[in-house]
Amino acid sequence: MNNFIFQNATKVYFGKGCVKEYLGCKSKPYSTVMLAYGGGSIKRNGVYEEVTGILRDAGKTIVEFSGIMSNPTYAKVQEGAKLARENHVDMILAVGGGSVMDCCKAVSLAARYDGDIWEDFWTRPGVIDFEPLPLGVIVTVAGTGSECNGGAVITNEEKKIKTGRDYPQLNPQFALMDPTYTYSVPKGQMVSGSFDILSHIMETYFSEPNEDNVSDDIMEALMRSVIRNLRAAIQNPEDYTARSNLMWDSTMAENRVIKMGKKCDFQCHNMEHQLGAYTDCNHGCGLAVLHPVYYRHIYQAGLPKFARFAENVWGIARDGKTDEALALAGIDALAEFIRKIGLPTTLKELGVRRDQLKEIADSCGISAGSYQKMTHEEILKIFQECYE
Repeated sequence: MNNFIFQNATKVYFGKGCVKEYLGCKSKPYSTVMLAYGGGSIKRNGVYEEVTGILRDAGKTIVEFSGIMSNPTYAKVQEGAKLARENHVDMILAVGGGSVMDCCKAVSLAARYDGDIWEDFWTRPGVIDFEPLPLGVIVTVAGTGSECNGGAVITNEEKKIKTGRDYPQLNPQFALMDPTYTYSVPKGQMVSGSFDILSHIMETYFSEPNEDNVSDDIMEALMRSVIRNLRAAIQNPEDYTARSNLMWDSTMAENRVIKMGKKCDFQCHNMEHQLGAYTDCNHGCGLAVLHPVYYRHIYQAGLPKFARFAENVWGIARDGKTDEALALAGIDALAEFIRKIGLPTTLKELGVRRDQLKEIADSCGISAGSYQKMTHEEILKIFQECYE
């Protein structure tokens, strides 16, 4: 394995009833809490009433920051930072999925920084030499794994750039994870979020080193878990075992454990982020369209790993197959899984226009960890093959 340094500062409280049991004590040191959430689903499913009741019983002043969109914008971050400063907020509580958590990480930074955080921390890596506003999260959607890292993906609408950075200082101080909170998530959102989990794992798995390593072994188990439990959750959305496993799969995919000693290839995420920047398409759906086509472009450069993926993740028997035939069978199994769980398979289904493809391709970042380094010309070919 390659050399690495591991750090994760977030304390996780996992299981039924954890919000009721722990939120009061975790918010105890703070007087004014900014309650951040998205489009209001937490008001329909009872989470809002439970959370605000606990905070009021603990004597907290609540400042609401709502309307965080699925692809949070820099303008929304600035709005949240202004609200936090004006109301002397001393803690942010993000209730939702990855978009809410990501937005609030950026808000926690912007609320205590006088400069332009986009230019100083997202356009290029920055140095956080001050304390961001404390952040806690309550997870209601499994997908991004944002609850246990310092990563935040933000869209600058003016520049048409969607990008993420991961700063350990932005890790939430605590994460409350009750799998029953995910029961009311619409099926489409649950499926696309679960594919995002699988994507995070695959993008780490399909990178060097290829020699025997602990990270690859863990990832194969996690990928099998996502596939098995997503199928179960589709059949029964209130299967607690399936929903709790998917929630922890999501955390494990992005809490930095599996990335230790790996180069990591986030080319598909780079491509999807720019599709999202231009079209605001669903993140997991965009990844589902891209992954099989991308892998058919690079599999020969990482042939042994793709053959291993087919055997150890999809259970495809070698039966005299060459590595190439086995690798392609694994990619086909992934594509068939995407179709069976009901995710889109073309960019046209996502509302992307053909005349946008070149501009979007040219704007994509190039991943240094890919088995085969992309060019903007090849990214355009992938987009064209994905179109319809």
